[in-house]
Amino acid sequence: MNSSFPPNGRKRAREYGIRIGVLPTGENNAITDVEGVLVGHVTLNDERIGMHTGVTAIRPHPGNVFQAKVPCGVFLGNGFGKMTGYAQVKELGNLETPIILTNTMSIAAAIDGLIDWTFEYEENEDVMSVNCFVGETNDSGVNDIRARFVQKAHVLSALKHAASGPVVEGAVGAGTGTKAFGFKAGIGTASRKLPDSLGGWTVGALVQANFGGILTIDGEAIGLELGGYPYEKPIEAALANAMENADGSIMMIVATDAPLDARGLERLAKRAFMGMTRTGGVASNGSGDFAVAFSTAESVRVKHKAPEFSLEGGKLVRNDDMTPLFMAAIEATEEAILNSLFLAASSCVRCLSSPFLLACAQRGSFTRTERSKAPGVVVKRFGTGRGQ
Repeated sequence: MNSSFPPNGRKRAREYGIRIGVLPTGENNAITDVEGVLVGHVTLNDERIGMHTGVTAIRPHPGNVFQAKVPCGVFLGNGFGKMTGYAQVKELGNLETPIILTNTMSIAAAIDGLIDWTFEYEENEDVMSVNCFVGETNDSGVNDIRARFVQKAHVLSALKHAASGPVVEGAVGAGTGTKAFGFKAGIGTASRKLPDSLGGWTVGALVQANFGGILTIDGEAIGLELGGYPYEKPIEAALANAMENADGSIMMIVATDAPLDARGLERLAKRAFMGMTRTGGVASNGSGDFAVAFSTAESVRVKHKAPEFSLEGGKLVRNDDMTPLFMAAIEATEEAILNSLFLAASSCVRCLSSPFLLACAQRGSFTRTERSKAPGVVVKRFGTGRGQ
């Protein structure tokens, strides 16, 4: 559930004075700023048995998604992953279930949960086929993934308790056992609200960060400094550390209330990938980097039960007016990834190796003196903690 925000008193990137891009955020700076979008988590932690995993559910709208499908586009930045449901979305251009994020070995449980969720709606009593959309990352570096702790009941609970408003971030839900750039990461989210002169639409992003490269914050390659911790090591060592932690995956979910079709949404998803690269991600050989974008606009929803030969789809955003949406997706995704890092705390002894970001999150804030002890580039970029 989306309570206890932010978790454990940790702060988001903006609260350290890190401002990504130029567009204003939505009310909660979260994917749920797109009206109707709901997010729920189930977090599973037990160090005694190596359990550090979970489920995150994203519901495009509060209703029956199978009966009121939403347009959807997917972009595969690097296809080393096990995401399910892609083929039908690519072919038909719509999403007919909520999106579930979990770990690689829990995809079957997620599918089972989504099928039950779909069957629970009375109007779906005749449904004989469901295209379940499940994204995953491999959290085996932290979690005993072979134990397959996630069960169908956890998936149903995440869906049932999905809510609007602030979203809990960090090591929660599907991000409980994930790492990025060699640091503890997790779930992150952010949003952008376009001014009326640019359409007035909202774009929100949510990420499950478990990837790597050279961590870059607001254009500065912080990872070179942190990879060489305690800073005396040569740059070659920092680069070697970054490449060692390059594999993994990232799921990027983008929602908007702009009326877009599947083609426009695939273009939007591509910009989420650009946001990922701005944080230093390199889409390594062993990384499954997937971006999914959907529209909540009621005018473009697809009715499952419609009169034969009836026409569907409403007016769409023109190609010439897409650029502000692209910019919003890039900024929101980049900031969501940073939030996943800054808000990630770990209950796992194998995760306590994040020299800077973990310390940053645990301290809660940087005083001028503390910033002076950090790498010079961090001093320059982290400013004075202006917050929102």
